[in-house]
Amino acid sequence: MDAAKANLDVFADTLLELARQDPNILVVTSDSRGSGKLAPFGEALPDQIVEVGIAEQNLVAVSAGLASTGKKVFAVSPACFLTARALEQIKNDVAYSDQRVKVVGISAGVSYGALGTTHHSLHDYAALRAINNIDIVAPADNFETREAVRAAVNHERPVYLRFGKRPLPTLHAPGAHFEIGKAIPLREGRDVTFIAIGEPVGQAVQAALDLEKDGISAGVISMHTLKPFDTEALFHAAMTSRAIITVEEHSVFGGLGEQCASLLMQRRLYVPLQIVGFPDEYTMTGSQLEIFGYYGLMADGLAKTARALVAAEAAR
Repeated sequence: MDAAKANLDVFADTLLELARQDPNILVVTSDSRGSGKLAPFGEALPDQIVEVGIAEQNLVAVSAGLASTGKKVFAVSPACFLTARALEQIKNDVAYSDQRVKVVGISAGVSYGALGTTHHSLHDYAALRAINNIDIVAPADNFETREAVRAAVNHERPVYLRFGKRPLPTLHAPGAHFEIGKAIPLREGRDVTFIAIGEPVGQAVQAALDLEKDGISAGVISMHTLKPFDTEALFHAAMTSRAIITVEEHSVFGGLGEQCASLLMQRRLYVPLQIVGFPDEYTMTGSQLEIFGYYGLMADGLAKTARALVAAEAAR
């Protein structure tokens, strides 16, 4: 896994490449040219970017209005503010009005770790999952980011794209295929399967490699799309692996883990399931990786969780 750019850099580069070819692609941003890596876009295509200032509700409303005229609009703002301050506008102006805005939450999860809970977005999956007519995509690496942006341009529904800030490893082999709503298996595992979304996928891959040294067969699925959800990938993992661990940079309430648990229960598939995410407490302050480590989302913590789960099942 070679080091690569941050997803945000790839997002901005890909968007600029596409917008040069299509004048209907517009960016609307709330004082986020710097944090969204959009300064080069603004310099190259000043007529295709709209700055509304620190006004997230206006951002979404303006984006929906532009989309109603046939423009392909990317509404870019920090995820913590975009999906909280402007939730009503996302619900009504975008989803309910069926405007195909690409709502882009940047510096998501605990990317703004040192700034504290006010700047953490650990609610966005839960909030947006409950809103009809908006899809949710959180890429795990640069490949998924590049393909997600390309797919989003002409996506038939509103879509929420979620990006962090940290440089990420490349997780996919050449020739990998990306499709919104279709998970990507990265490794097969008989003993345990990690089902992860977004930046923690890389930690799950490293944990699987570490577990292999202990003789534990660990699989990894990149569930890059939370909505629409790839139920078949989940059910396949449940039937071919002895246990499942879900991993998300989000509250344990309302996200990937609860989605998996609900679907498995409704399908009447029993498999030991452990949800790894953020508990119901005031989140600690620190760097993103320090916070990951504290809550068990780093590779060593995930491997420890897997060993305990496999051992518990072996003792049954």
